[in-house]
Amino acid sequence: MHDAVVVGGGPAGSSAALWLARYRRPVLVVDSGEHRNRWVDQAHGYLGFDPMHPGHFLDVAHEELGRYAEVAFRSGRVDAARREDDGTFTVEVDGELLATKRVVLATGVRDVFPEVDNFFEHYGASVFHCPTCDGYEARDRAVVAFGWSEQVVGFALTLLGWARSVAVVTDGRRFEGDDRHRERLAAQGVRVLEDDAVELLGSRGDLRGVRLRSGDVLPCRLAFFTIAHEPASDLDVQLGCAREEDGCTAVDEQGATTVPGVYAAGDMTPGLQLVQVAAAKGTVAGVACAQSLRGEGGIRPGRENEVPGYVGPMTEYEDAERPGAERLDRIEGEIDEIRNRVADQQGENEPRFIQEGELSEDEPVDDTIAPPG
Repeated sequence: MHDAVVVGGGPAGSSAALWLARYRRPVLVVDSGEHRNRWVDQAHGYLGFDPMHPGHFLDVAHEELGRYAEVAFRSGRVDAARREDDGTFTVEVDGELLATKRVVLATGVRDVFPEVDNFFEHYGASVFHCPTCDGYEARDRAVVAFGWSEQVVGFALTLLGWARSVAVVTDGRRFEGDDRHRERLAAQGVRVLEDDAVELLGSRGDLRGVRLRSGDVLPCRLAFFTIAHEPASDLDVQLGCAREEDGCTAVDEQGATTVPGVYAAGDMTPGLQLVQVAAAKGTVAGVACAQSLRGEGGIRPGRENEVPGYVGPMTEYEDAERPGAERLDRIEGEIDEIRNRVADQQGENEPRFIQEGELSEDEPVDDTIAPPG
């Protein structure tokens, strides 16, 4: 029986495991290695690590986790998960069943890519999916945006905050925006080409253009795409966790899902999909999970009785029943008795405390009641 199983070894999962370990909770991290940014040359915007190679970043993170005796790693895929009647969980890792008290999901999302030759030759070097992450690298350059839904309108206009020019290529689909959307794009000089992109030209790190089905070549130095992304796993659904309308796993401010004992973090949850945000969400979920194992919080209000082992040093006793309460009360009584005895000897109603700098040999002080210092 593990205290916690973290599914996913990316920034969110690794951060959750780190904080579980720092709370001295034995944790197993199961990582498939299929991280969303595994094709990316550089990630940006992480203070203190800008820019960084995502693979190197995770290597360092996993090396740091390896220093904690509480953390165990396992390469593999969690194929199934279920909540048992007693509130614990069973996860299946490559056919093996493992029992755990808590589950932290950090399985991320999977992007839908444009169907164009040489895509992976350029993806992560000159082709990106996130303007927030990589828009700065598009400054003063010609950019192509792949997409055909209404979403591509705001996407393209956002890119204009950096790029010299933006052209939308629908990859052979019909643009789903209406006349109003076309007018907004045209007003900013953004062309919409309902043509099929067949090939990306140039070598990695040196994108030169996009060859269209019509034979035209659209010059560009960077390209972005907004098609769709979907959850990379359905483990949350298997466990009974609710999802938001956009498909993200619903969590509260502690990273707790709607299923007691299950936490989620990273891109699979609502909010900005950035490396540093994923790590921060992992921290929140990891701390909440660890606190729940100690009975100190981390569970949605009203669901505490549905979580096994939700009894800890901070919650097990009411004040009147806390361990040592009788002894503490006795000590407090003895102190009051000493105070009153000294007051009687001095003929005062209350004990008189010696002020700093007023102590003399003529006025010995019972240090039992002397103020600190």
